[in-house]
This record gives sequence, structure tokens and C-alpha cells, in this order.
Amino acid sequence: MDFATSDTRTPLGPQSDNGLKIVVVGGFGVGKTTLVRSVSEIRPLSTEETMTQAGAAVDDVSGVREKSATTVAFDFGRITLDARNVLYLFGAPGQERFWFLWDRLFTGTLGAVVLLDTRRIDDSWYAIDRLERHGMPFIVACNDFGGPRHTPAEVRAALDLDPHIPLMDCDARSRESGKQVLITLVEHVRQLGAAPAPTAEQELV
Repeated sequence: MDFATSDTRTPLGPQSDNGLKIVVVGGFGVGKTTLVRSVSEIRPLSTEETMTQAGAAVDDVSGVREKSATTVAFDFGRITLDARNVLYLFGAPGQERFWFLWDRLFTGTLGAVVLLDTRRIDDSWYAIDRLERHGMPFIVACNDFGGPRHTPAEVRAALDLDPHIPLMDCDARSRESGKQVLITLVEHVRQLGAAPAPTAEQELV
């Protein structure tokens, strides 16, 4: 999946003293690495490795046969909200054999984005279950893979998603679309009062 990155690489200001951690989770090949890359203002850290026949024996690649690389630890990016507040983005690996890393990535997290491929909705059940067990605020973003469209009601029913959890469409390749996903999450966390958070009106640089 192609991705778009910003040509601007903004240095972190010395007055920035409030780091807010967000994790992007979801099934294998739903676009988590692409989302982190598209919105990060710095060159993102990526732990992608070329997929091999050995990996194909343990990973379910039936829905992502065009995928040639996979995250084996996590992706990392950064977005400055304002002079003092910075979002740190962590993209979690989607393969079941790396799920043991998720608990460590969840530590100190403000909230999470569950990225969803509506062609493979079942792949997101585990992510939602883990987040609910952790009591972590999250939203669900349906990544556009050009497949059949589903209504929000159909997606909510398939995921058994609580009505208060935001559900939105996105294109992980688009910086603007990715920013709207993060704004929606920050606003959701603010409304829940789960942790101090900037308002959605603060512009993502």
C-alpha cells in the first residue's frame, strides 16, 4: 500500500514537555505502518522486514497476498500539537506471534486507534477485546482499500461496537485523513475525561 509523507521534518522545540502516547492496532496488513508514516512529522522508525516463506507458514496472508514486508516490533512517529504538547505514535505488529508485545506498547498510552479493513472485519476483534480489557479509550477507523462499502450500522453490528465509540472512514495513505483520525481520538479521550488531553481545535502541524 502506498503512503504519503510530509517533506517538512520539524525539530522538537525545547519547551515541549507533555508527551502523549497513542497506539495504532489492528489486524495483519490493515495499514498501521502506512498511517504512522503518513502523519509523522519526522522520518518514522520502522521495523519492517521482508516476508519469507517461513513467515507465510505461521501468518495468515490469505487476505493480503500482495504484502511483501511486515512489522516485527513496532513503528514510531511523532506529531507536534502545539508548543508544549506532542503526540508519539506507536504502530503495533498485527501478526498473532507478536501480540505479546502489545501489553508493553499499551503502557502509559493515552488511547488507541483500531485500524480496520472492512474486507476482513474478524481480524479486528482481538484488538478491540484487548483494549476493552485494558480499559483503554479507543476509536475505530475503517481504512479504504477500495472494497465493497459497508454502512456504519453494519460495521458496528459486526464488531458489536458500543454506540459511544467513534467509528469513521479514513485513507491511511493521506496525511489529512490520518490527522482527522488522531483528532477524533484525542477529542474522544477528552470527552471521556480519561486523561488530560489537548482539544481537537489545536492544529496538528
